[in-house]
Amino acid sequence: MDASQSTSTGTGGSSGNGMMVSPANDNATMATVVDDPKQNLNQVINSTQKNLGLLHQLYLTVSSFNAASQLPLLQRLNSLVLELDNMVKLSEKCNIQVPMEVLNLIDDGKNPDEFTRDVINSCISKNQITKGKTDAFKGLRKHLLEELEQTFPDEVESYREIRAASAAELKRQQAQSMMPNGDMKVKSEL
Repeated sequence: MDASQSTSTGTGGSSGNGMMVSPANDNATMATVVDDPKQNLNQVINSTQKNLGLLHQLYLTVSSFNAASQLPLLQRLNSLVLELDNMVKLSEKCNIQVPMEVLNLIDDGKNPDEFTRDVINSCISKNQITKGKTDAFKGLRKHLLEELEQTFPDEVESYREIRAASAAELKRQQAQSMMPNGDMKVKSEL
């Protein structure tokens, strides 16, 4: 039982199974919403878990309903409505894109991890194809340089010097754009 469910009896009512229910909205939670996406996601997850807990309590109340449990039922319904409203407000600050394939898998009663597995397998397959093409081009480049070196040794030597200077300049630029934590500075394109 979390802190929001075990409030004093002045703000909530006692349910039929000994749990305390607070119909008050968590305004403190709403006041602490930050623009940090991870924090926003955690708040939505916590609100979802709270809603699941409230739905479970509501199920228990409805399944053993009698005249004496009408007030706890109404209090739990009000708590659920308030928490759903809270979750909607929190979710507006959380921008997450969910692929339709995942939603379709969930609708079909399948595990959404299947989608992740399929995407990873597809990426691995495409990566292997791309690596094969890259290796083929590297082999072609090496073969062409060997042939050119036999025919034009001076030009190939100057090409290699230019290429080495260019690689050294690129490495220097990358070292300058490195941040202390290892991330790269990204230039904004206009």
